[in-house]
Amino acid sequence: MSDEKRIARYLGQDGEILEGIVEGDEIEEVSGLDPMLRGGRRVGGKRKLAGVQLLPWGTGRKVVGVGKNYAAHAKELKSEVPKEPLLLVKVGSALIGHGQPIELPPASSEVHHEAELAVVIGKRLRRASEKECAAAVAGVTCLNDVTARDIQRAEGQWTRAKGFDTFCPVGPWVAVGLDWSDLRVQCRVNGQVKQDGRTRDQIFPVPHLLAFISAGMTLEPGDVVTTGTPEGVGPIRSGDTVEIEVEGVGVLRNPVIAR
Repeated sequence: MSDEKRIARYLGQDGEILEGIVEGDEIEEVSGLDPMLRGGRRVGGKRKLAGVQLLPWGTGRKVVGVGKNYAAHAKELKSEVPKEPLLLVKVGSALIGHGQPIELPPASSEVHHEAELAVVIGKRLRRASEKECAAAVAGVTCLNDVTARDIQRAEGQWTRAKGFDTFCPVGPWVAVGLDWSDLRVQCRVNGQVKQDGRTRDQIFPVPHLLAFISAGMTLEPGDVVTTGTPEGVGPIRSGDTVEIEVEGVGVLRNPVIAR
């Protein structure tokens, strides 16, 4: 099996959670992948992607976020550029997969999209060097760090604003073997481009972020670290369709509904 591939988690026909390799419009079950999403063997059972429910990465693991990691985004929030990474945690109940709806809660009247590159951890990292951290990235995926901006402003901290159910769409799969240092990151709402940035413009690049996190919080295989959003964040409303695209990965698409 090539080192460059796309691996998805999805529901099998009997409701079990499976892993598969995505090729074109099909997915084929794979068994025996190691934590770096390497190796494994195909076990057959190809299915059309359109007929399966793709599942988010990070279920049962930590999802660690980083705030204001693009200077232009910090500016649009009227904030100073941080001197070191600003960390947050997305709770597990916020996770949803490709195609599942983002639910707008009654508690907020200003919910925003945030397109981000997320990395999946493949090796345990504790007080690790940047070199060790770079080598521990199993793959990358798309993430929408959905945020209740009015609650974020009012409360001054981010847990509730970013932790509502469905506020962490992830997917559609993980790209393995991709150079993540300079990728285009876009958000489109109803087909209109709202965010358009490149990962090379991050204030703190991926190895630095992971080293900073691992200095105080052990990262385990399967954890997801999302790396900040470029400028252009804005509201989403019931009836919208939000697309997050990371170059070389694919498109994470979610409808928006009122709860």
